[in-house]
Amino acid sequence: MVRPSFTGQGVRRGLRAALPLVLGTFPFGLAVGVAAHGKGLSLLEALLMSGLTFAGTAQLVALELWTEPAPLLAAVFATFLVNLRMAPMGAALAAWFERVRGWRLWVTLGLLTDQAYALATVAQRRGPGRDAGFLFGVGLLLWLFWLVAVGAGHGLAEAVRLRPSHPLFFAPVAVFVALLVPLWRGLRQDAAPWGLAAAVALAARGAGLGPPWPLLLGALAGAALAAAREAPAGEAPPGPAPR
Repeated sequence: MVRPSFTGQGVRRGLRAALPLVLGTFPFGLAVGVAAHGKGLSLLEALLMSGLTFAGTAQLVALELWTEPAPLLAAVFATFLVNLRMAPMGAALAAWFERVRGWRLWVTLGLLTDQAYALATVAQRRGPGRDAGFLFGVGLLLWLFWLVAVGAGHGLAEAVRLRPSHPLFFAPVAVFVALLVPLWRGLRQDAAPWGLAAAVALAARGAGLGPPWPLLLGALAGAALAAAREAPAGEAPPGPAPR
């Protein structure tokens, strides 16, 4: 069994793997920059928020709630709910960090995103090794370009005003759809949990629940069904006693 590690080679592999994702996340960053400008944040404040938080959906939720005076408790609770999905992701990747300590551990966890998790899952299925440097490389490149995108959106907010339904804003959704392709294991394993997650999210949206409830309810429903279906499969059948 290959022991987990953190290597420079893994970091370089992560940087290369993240390159195609930059195109999809860039418009998302532009939208966050425009929203930050609209709420009166300076360029420095927008970059600090993006660099320290590095969670586009949570940032948009917080900016949506941004008023004078700022509703701190409501914003904290809303962003907590949005980012709650990171807890099971971190638990699923725990084996990657068994031998990682210090700044490598905490910075890599701080850079963890949905895209990094998806790429790590695919990489783990394709090979026996778990190199946490790969996760760090993916997160680092996405973080750097996230700051560039937010800064560009903030600077261009006055010159470029795109309507909310502009095709450019579909790019982040397209990235997530593309990430689902290598995660798909077949109808038998994934159809029911994925279908339930989508149905619950759409039902919540149809019931008038705003962000982040459709995302959270759909994710929790799909994850619960997947866990219930795989739990019996993970139990070893009884066999003869060892001699």
